[in-house]
Amino acid sequence: QLQLVESGGGLVQPGGSLRLSCVASGFTLGDYAIGWFRQAPGKEREGVSCLNSRDRRTYYADSVKGRFTISRDNAKNTVYLQMNSLRPEDTAVYYCAADYIYSCVADNYRYWAQGTQVTVSS
Repeated sequence: QLQLVESGGGLVQPGGSLRLSCVASGFTLGDYAIGWFRQAPGKEREGVSCLNSRDRRTYYADSVKGRFTISRDNAKNTVYLQMNSLRPEDTAVYYCAADYIYSCVADNYRYWAQGTQVTVSS
């Protein structure tokens, strides 16, 4: 059974950092495209950062460029989202997702983690 489990969310002050982790079981993350998405209250789910496992192509939303970094540890079957210089507008539930075909469109992803809350507030 394919499963993704997230961890690492929490409360952080503006300007702070968090690292989200997403561990896969039942499949090899290195064979899949990986995406990080977020959804704030009253807003649609948006693509934050995505990684094409085959050619290592990455995508970052304009709002997070230069602040967030997506990475993967194949040995641990884990993908990370390092978030620096966090802002109140980054507050949302963050999800990792996987699919065989690369994109950064939420509707295209079949396998989802449970989500983790990130709150940026003083």
